[in-house]
Amino acid sequence: MKDIDWKSLTFGYLRTDYNVRCYYRDGKWGEVEVCSDEYLKLHMAATCLHYGQEAFEGLKAYRCPDGKVRVFRAEENAARLQSTARGIVMPEVPTELFVDMVKKVVRLNQEYIPPYESGATLYLRPLLFGITAGVGVRPATGYCFLIFATPVGPYFKGGFSSNPYVIVRDVDRAAPLGTGMFKVGGNYAASLRANKMAHEKGYASEFYLDAKEKKYVDECGAANFFGIKNNTYVTPKSTSILPSITNKSLMQIAEDLGMKVERRPIAEDELDSFEEAGACGTAAVISPISHLDDLETGKVYNFGDQPGPWSKKLYETLRGIQYGTIEDKHGWTTVVIE
Repeated sequence: MKDIDWKSLTFGYLRTDYNVRCYYRDGKWGEVEVCSDEYLKLHMAATCLHYGQEAFEGLKAYRCPDGKVRVFRAEENAARLQSTARGIVMPEVPTELFVDMVKKVVRLNQEYIPPYESGATLYLRPLLFGITAGVGVRPATGYCFLIFATPVGPYFKGGFSSNPYVIVRDVDRAAPLGTGMFKVGGNYAASLRANKMAHEKGYASEFYLDAKEKKYVDECGAANFFGIKNNTYVTPKSTSILPSITNKSLMQIAEDLGMKVERRPIAEDELDSFEEAGACGTAAVISPISHLDDLETGKVYNFGDQPGPWSKKLYETLRGIQYGTIEDKHGWTTVVIE
């Protein structure tokens, strides 16, 4: 294991030794290549640079108390990348190739997997992009799929603690029937201005309402929203929301714990009725929301300065499954290193 101050890690980038790459040419995927270079040689007219033919994923490898290294629901990440590829006309990465490359990059960089006690993880970033040179608006014919790894700490400095969010109305992250349901860089570029404003005002992140009517809950920055009331886990349903693998897992865990689950449109007015609320995603896992401010109306939605009991239980259960300390009865984890 590398000599790194694991507990001081942030959610950033720290170079590891290897990444893995595979190229799509002449209508087929080639052999997997192991590379120690963290740079790309890319034509200045590549379609990914000009027309946004780029997609990515995020997942983690966990060093567990039993000494094993596990990854969580890699097949789901493969399926979501395939959906994104179809959405912006790129070749799909086969699930077997995706999972094999995940395992390979973890094993190659196993000295960078943080110890269990640190609370840090090895973050994996699969990336698919068009490399064909051209200045016409058309799909590329050549593509690169790569995965790199970097050890990361908590997404928010406080870890699992409640944070304030702010509703933004003058920026839309994604439109209905657009690319919001796909994990493409353009959606995140569209959120940068609102995110910067939120941070400048002292909030953890911005909070979006739907782009069409500004009446319904959309997403919490780069994460899905959930609210809890009357023993029910409620999360929005919309064509502009990225389907979160973490949220999908939490919905199943909520059912396992005896909660009801509802995935449906959530009007802003309903926020007042939630006992707990949070954002969820691979990076943050769960980030409970302490309060949500609507600066335009002056309305404040309060959910508590400390994580609520259900949020805490959901978080602890999901983390326990990921780290192998709670039974994985749904077969979500894969042991990569024994």
